[in-house]
Amino acid sequence: MNNTPSHPDIPALVADLARARLEARPLPWPATVPADVPLAYATALAVRAARSEQGDAPVGYKVGFTNRTIWPRYGVYGPIWGTVWRSSLVQIDAAAPNEGVISIKGLCEPRIEPEVVFGLREAPPPDCTAAQLVAAIAWVAHGYEIVHTHFPGWKFSAAQAVADGGLHGRLLVGHTVALPAATEPEALIDALAGLRLKLYADGVLKDQGVGANVLDGPVQALLHFVRELRATPGAPALRAGDLITTGTLTDAWPVQAGQRWHTEIAADGPLAGALKGLAVRFE
Repeated sequence: MNNTPSHPDIPALVADLARARLEARPLPWPATVPADVPLAYATALAVRAARSEQGDAPVGYKVGFTNRTIWPRYGVYGPIWGTVWRSSLVQIDAAAPNEGVISIKGLCEPRIEPEVVFGLREAPPPDCTAAQLVAAIAWVAHGYEIVHTHFPGWKFSAAQAVADGGLHGRLLVGHTVALPAATEPEALIDALAGLRLKLYADGVLKDQGVGANVLDGPVQALLHFVRELRATPGAPALRAGDLITTGTLTDAWPVQAGQRWHTEIAADGPLAGALKGLAVRFE
């Protein structure tokens, strides 16, 4: 790991972020705070260290704003990443129906994002190719990230989104599909890029998306993240067992307690019939 950068503004920023998260209230920051994206990542890493010391544990990462179709809507024109926590993760057991329950208590203006999630069997090598990255993946799953923001009305800068935990709130991971080490890379890349998804709220179709929406495909989004993580001063190294969710295939939609959302998925190649639609109830 590189040395985490220091900056005189970081302690105050971390304190503001902790209060906003624990009290579910807006951040009192003008548009120029943090000053830039590097300072935002340094702040997020300081939050990660403090939260880990308090007993929570990082279990992986979220990659946000990989879907180019929504960049103009939010005014963020490139991917960001943040930490997924043990306390924010819900995984559905393989023996249970592919439906989860998520509490949105304590989240601010929560929204749902249907995504593709990967689990690593090992850390990919430095400067890995797409083929080497696929060989490092143990499983793939469909999941929902529940994102939220401490900036009212979803109005923020890219730096503010990074500092605010990458907007991560919760992650629901559905049934996993194991990937043998000998999985043919191009077949998996093409299958995920061609994935088709429909998103429903209480039985009403809300949106549709395809895997190629996220930087041309979830594997490509994962490869981008692996390189960005290694390029971020102070960022941790990837480890076996880490999970990474790669960004929403649709727009992000507001959710409320009492709603039930579900997806229908169609995939070809090695994932045909393997990836299943996922349901979630909010409370």
